[in-house]
Formats: sequence, structure tokens, C-alpha cells
Amino acid sequence: MESMVSRINKLLVANRGEIASRVMRTARELDIGTVAVFSDADAHAPFVAEADQSVHLPGVAPADTYLRADLLLDAARRTGADAVHPGYGFLSENAGFARACEDAGLVFVGPPPAAIEAMGSKTAAKELMANAGVPVLPGIVIDDEEVDPRSLEAQVAAEIGFPVLVKAAYGGGGRGMRVVEAKAGLADAVTSARREAASAFGNATVFLERYVDSPRHVEVQIFGDRHGTVVGLFERECSIQRRYQKILEEAPSPAVDDRLRAELGQAAVAAGKAIGYVGAGTVEFVLDSSGQFYFLEVNTRLQVEHPVTELVTGLDLVRLQLLVAEGAPLPQEALEATISGHAVEARLYAEDTAAGFLPATGTLHRFDIPRLPGVRVDAGVADGSVVSPHYDPMLAKVIAHGRTRDEAIRTLARTLADSRLHGVVTNRDLLVGILREDEFRSGAIDTGYLRRHDPAELKRSARDPQAVSTHALAAALAGQAERRARARALATVPSGWRNVDNGPQRAAFVADGEDIDVTYRIRGGEVTGSVAGQALGAVHAFTLAPDGVDIAVGGTRCAMSVSRYGDEAYVDSALGSTRLTEKARFPDPTAVREPGSLLAPMPGTVVRVAAKLGQEVTAGTPILVLEAMKMEHTVAAPHDGTVASVNVAMGQAVDTGSVLAVVEERMD
Repeated sequence: MESMVSRINKLLVANRGEIASRVMRTARELDIGTVAVFSDADAHAPFVAEADQSVHLPGVAPADTYLRADLLLDAARRTGADAVHPGYGFLSENAGFARACEDAGLVFVGPPPAAIEAMGSKTAAKELMANAGVPVLPGIVIDDEEVDPRSLEAQVAAEIGFPVLVKAAYGGGGRGMRVVEAKAGLADAVTSARREAASAFGNATVFLERYVDSPRHVEVQIFGDRHGTVVGLFERECSIQRRYQKILEEAPSPAVDDRLRAELGQAAVAAGKAIGYVGAGTVEFVLDSSGQFYFLEVNTRLQVEHPVTELVTGLDLVRLQLLVAEGAPLPQEALEATISGHAVEARLYAEDTAAGFLPATGTLHRFDIPRLPGVRVDAGVADGSVVSPHYDPMLAKVIAHGRTRDEAIRTLARTLADSRLHGVVTNRDLLVGILREDEFRSGAIDTGYLRRHDPAELKRSARDPQAVSTHALAAALAGQAERRARARALATVPSGWRNVDNGPQRAAFVADGEDIDVTYRIRGGEVTGSVAGQALGAVHAFTLAPDGVDIAVGGTRCAMSVSRYGDEAYVDSALGSTRLTEKARFPDPTAVREPGSLLAPMPGTVVRVAAKLGQEVTAGTPILVLEAMKMEHTVAAPHDGTVASVNVAMGQAVDTGSVLAVVEERMD
């Protein structure tokens, strides 16, 4: 048994965003002082203002800031912090950092370095679990800088078989992960995964294992103290994923009965006890259709999805982390925890689902999530926050707790649908579409869910079919009300009024990539006109104001709020939410791009130029690779043709819309 650690007085949170806010919230409740660290890009982030003190880390790249152990330790020394909480991601599973904290006389709020080394390496963890009798999948470790494609292909074919999953050995969150169906793509996938893993976690080691198609992803929360006690706090279902990253999680799993729950818990606790685990950890499994589970990996940290466990058990896992770090034994409520009700969490990301889940950047003008009964919001942003390309694009976690799974799902869907999110493209509509989809609601889910269900269809299902056209009319009418409000003469006369009628007023928008033209005339409380070429039925206007309209279309009345930011209008109503970009009346002719131009889909850094000037390419051929928000994104040829120009070089930073290259289309 280790000696008692003295009380933590001041905690440095070596992380950013919503997890930094989350940790500091509990620390404050325990009367522990807090210190934040922040990069240039995070200088105005909410978590910085929430801390008692903060220390600047110059730069924006993770490698220059949040991954610099020396800067973090210096910040702790300068502020008098006596403990460090690593959050998740960055250095949270870095044994060297945990050891450096201990060597500096700081309490590391996490497991001992030896446990991180044993379980932080996914390959070592698999070996440990195999020795403990837990089923594991066969695998191969790749830690050499140079990979011989032919020998690797032969080894994989003989020892694993295809398809194979390439994974980062250190870290998680789907980064450094690829599925390879056949030999041809193996070498490129390994090289790309190694680059991505090195950028995100500071270690390029990857391993390959047999790919189980569309299993369930089920994980068990474990917790240990310094007195040798390790307990299981039940399972979480994390099967709804995109790009191998979770977007919806819940507890308990709808696929786990009491017998399987006991087996999973026993296996997870045995792993923790085998290495003297201390603090919060998660043992992850894949569960196939027959109910057989296989060890996946161990995360020696707090998980992003920990709130669902907190809501069904009534425990504060960060509080337990801090108490255990001080040397206290696990309290009785943790030893005797039970499941009460059901909880579902949605990860709200700044990303464009229609563009293949590309991360989005920009200013979040409005972030307003209603707090319905049973709803919890863990956010890293607020009105006016800037979403940069340097870090993970998650804005917040929205969690609902109910007496049943159905109740929790309904509450979460309504909360997200009623949220007002302006200024950055988000995955909100996709989340709502999933929550309202029959297969999900029945619990028949697995990691292949988003391959069976078109994300575009799920996103559309979150809105009423008439939402876009009705919202376009609302935006046009609110626009004229705004112009009337600014008028210095005849302010009570509707805009566009003439003694003798001529043409109607017009507005033109783009929504979801589609052009929408609106024409309208206002006569008293009646509106006539058309939307997208379709004549309007009877429209009665109850209220026309710059920030919203209340109108009845075809006898159905609906109030809609309208918010404008430059040429963008956001319309929110019971029909859903629509982002409309107003088209310029006189477009700039110089803005036309050369045919075949490949534009940067987001701000990022060029990490690979795959094609050469003059090269003949086919549609889908990789031209170059960008890195943004710790993920790689391939920019491919849109058609067969010739590479006419390459305008960037490796290592170059680019902005959204920059012309990266031009592929002249082949005319047969």
C-alpha cells in the first residue's frame, strides 16, 4: 500500500476546450485552485476565463504547445500548482509525461507510469489480455521508419488476412486509423497512418489487426485506488461512429444483458488488477453478432463519453479521480454503484457532413442549447468563439438522461433540434436524424450503421420537407423589414412599394448547395410571390420584423427567428434550422475559377504532394494531402485528365478556397 498523498491545493489542467472546463468545474467544487494553459489560438476560449490562473503557451500547433511537457511543468512551477490533470488526448496517455510530473514533485491525476506503459501501448495491452485469457485479435506492430511493401503484404496475408485495420499504437479518437481491403493499398495506408499518429500523439508506431466488419463497440469503465481496489462501473455502447470516431454514446448498452455485463466487467477488472491500475480507465471491446467479445484496447484516462456513466450511476468521475489522486480509497458509492435509467450523449462537431465530415472553421456567432429536464451540456465554446483548424472540431457534448432509453433519446433529439447554432457548419442535423431513425431507436446498431444509412438522408430527415422554402421566404421578408427599419423616409410604407405595380421584389439565396430565388409583394398583411419558381399559396403576415417573422402559409402558421451575419441568414423554427447565403446581385467576374481547380476544403497544412505537373490521372487519384485538426484529408482529381498546375508545396499552410492544383479534364 502506498502512503497517503496530501491534499491537492492547486490543479493545473494540461488540456483545453470542454474537458478543461469540465475538470475545473469539479475542482472548484472541491475547493481546489485551478490553472489553465492556453495557446495563441485559445487565448479567448471560455476555459481560460474559467480558471483561477492561466499560463500562455506560445504558438498554435499541438507540438509547440499542449504536447510540450517542459512548458506544462514550467507553468505548474510558476503558478505553484501541486497536481496536473491531463484530460484526454494530448499527453494524457504519455508515460513519460506522468513520470516527469512525479519527478517534479507533482501529483499526476491518472494511473502510475508503469500502468500507462503497459496499457497505453495497445500491443502490450493485447498481450496482457491474451495472457489473462481474454479473446484477442491477431496483429502486427509497425515501428520501423521504412516499410518494405512486399514483405509487409506477405506477412499480413499469412498472419492476419484481409481486410486489416491499421491503428495508432499510442492514442485514440480514430486518428491514425485505416481499413485496408487488399494488398494494393496497404503500404500507403501504413505510411499515412504513421504521419497522422506522429502529429496527433508524438509517436508514429502503428499496428495492424484483423478487421471485424460492423461489430458493436462496447467499453467498460473501470476505476482503481492506491489501496489495490479496482471496480467496474458498467458498460457504454459506442457503436455510432464516423471515420472511426464516436459521435453517439450511451449507457447501458441495449445489447448487453446481465450475464454479458458480468463477463465484460470481470474481464475489464482483471486487466486493471493485473497491472495495479489507479484512477479512471476504460477497457474497450468489439462485440460480434454472436455475442462473442474481443479485446480492443485500453484507454488509461478519462473518456470523452464519461458523462453517460456519471448520469446512470450518479457518480462524479472527475471527483473520484481527484480523491484517489490524493490517496483516498474509493468511496462506498463507487463500490456499490448501480445503474439507474439510461443516458445518451451526442458529440456536436464543427464539420460538414455533406463534404465527407470535413472539419469546419470560423466564428460561432451563436451557441444556444436549451436546458430541458435531464439534459447536461459540456461545452468548450460560447457565443463568439472562433473554431480554428489546429485542434479537434468538437464544440460540445450534449447528454440526456431518462428513465428509459426511449425517453433519453426523445429528450436529446428535441434538445438538439431546438438548439440555435450559427456561424459554423455542424453535424447537428445528422445527430437528430440518427436519434429519430427507427433502427437506432430499436437498438439494432453497430459500427457499420453509417455505411447502411446515408448521412445526407439522415440529415434531411431532421428537417420538415418544406423547411428550406419556407425559411427562404422568411429570410427575404425579414430582410425587407430590416431595410424598412433603416429607412429615413416613409418608414411605414412596405419596401418596394410603387404607385403603379411593376415587378415584384426579389431575393436570391443558396442553401445546401441549391439556388433558391424568392419573389414577393407585400400588400397590407398579405404576401404574394414565389419560392424556387413555385407560386405561393395564401400567405398572411402576422409579424414581419428584422429578427423574425410570424406568417401563415396555406393556412398553417409558423413563427421563425432570423439572424443575419453579413451575407448569411440563419432561420430557426419548429420546421428545423436552415443556413441561407444571400447571393450578390452583381457577382464579381474575377471570382470565377479555372475549370478543374482543386480548392482547399478547409484551412490546413500540405503534408504530401502526390501528383506531378503533367501527370495523367483518373478520377479519384490523390493529388495532395492536407492536415487539419489533427486529421489527414486527401484532395483527389475530380475527373480524368492532366495535372496542369500544382500551386502548393509540402509544409505550406493554405486557407479555405485556395486553389491547390488544376486538373484539366480529358476530352475523349
